[in-house]
Amino acid sequence: MAPAILSQVLRQLPKIVDENLLVGLETSDDAAVYRLSDELAVIQTVDFFTPVVDDPYIFGQVAAANALSDIYAMGGRPLLALNIACFPGCLSPDVLREILTGGADKVKEAGAIIAGGHTVQDDEPKYGLAVTGLVHPDEIISNAGARPGDALVLTKPLGTGIIATAVKAELAPPESRTAAVTTMCALNREAAAVMRAAGATACTDITGFGLLGHAAEMAEAGGVSFTMYQHAIPLLPGALELAAMGMIPGGAYSNREHLSERVSFAGSIAAAGRMLLYDPQTSGGLLIALPPEQGMRLVKQLAEKGLAAALIGTVTGRQPWLIRVEE
Repeated sequence: MAPAILSQVLRQLPKIVDENLLVGLETSDDAAVYRLSDELAVIQTVDFFTPVVDDPYIFGQVAAANALSDIYAMGGRPLLALNIACFPGCLSPDVLREILTGGADKVKEAGAIIAGGHTVQDDEPKYGLAVTGLVHPDEIISNAGARPGDALVLTKPLGTGIIATAVKAELAPPESRTAAVTTMCALNREAAAVMRAAGATACTDITGFGLLGHAAEMAEAGGVSFTMYQHAIPLLPGALELAAMGMIPGGAYSNREHLSERVSFAGSIAAAGRMLLYDPQTSGGLLIALPPEQGMRLVKQLAEKGLAAALIGTVTGRQPWLIRVEE
């Protein structure tokens, strides 16, 4: 089922009212947050998916980094993780061991621990984590706080979905494949630490809805609109050329259809460039809104840590569109 359809279904569920549920379903945020005390709240998230790479160890790393990202997007730190795995009986148990090892190593890198999990037999491998994190109730960074005038910073380049599609077709250049794997395996830990210190007003991580889908949720939640500049948006090497060749995953078309009435493009932007902004990402970067004077400072701080972040746009008052993309 397409992510857009799932989101619509979730919004139709009965609203849960609890004074300690600080973040729930209402704004399609990255994780739930529940207050335990005046000084401590727990963050809860879950994510798992089918392999996006052939190497089982790397797949485990990517899936774990992707699940951990929701904790970072909320301004928290991961504490505990549980494995979720579906595995076919026709494959060697060694493959499952490599997947779980990759996940465990990535969770260890994040400073958290894996304390068990659940596995079922299925026709297709799937892996991910249920992750618990911690945050002070006054330091939660939701997707709903962006304010007119804020700067928008993206902390990872786009194109993982397009490159993965090209890999399956055996058309991806080696440098594109290597760059995609590297960015998918990278934790958003450093980006989250820097954004907290910079006074971020809102944040979300970029995954299956693509940049425009998650940005639209963020703008909707905050009652604002975003203006983005295509030339400023970082891309993985070869991603634009592969998009122009037609290496577009089905999820990108679903995202475009879902967002057709909420996104406006400058007429000069070519089709390939547009599709990259709809491209579903795996373990993508953080989209951060923060005071304008902090935007370039955040980019420079992340660059010092080796992260290819970029200032990609600004927040405005609500317009007829949620997202406007200029050249």
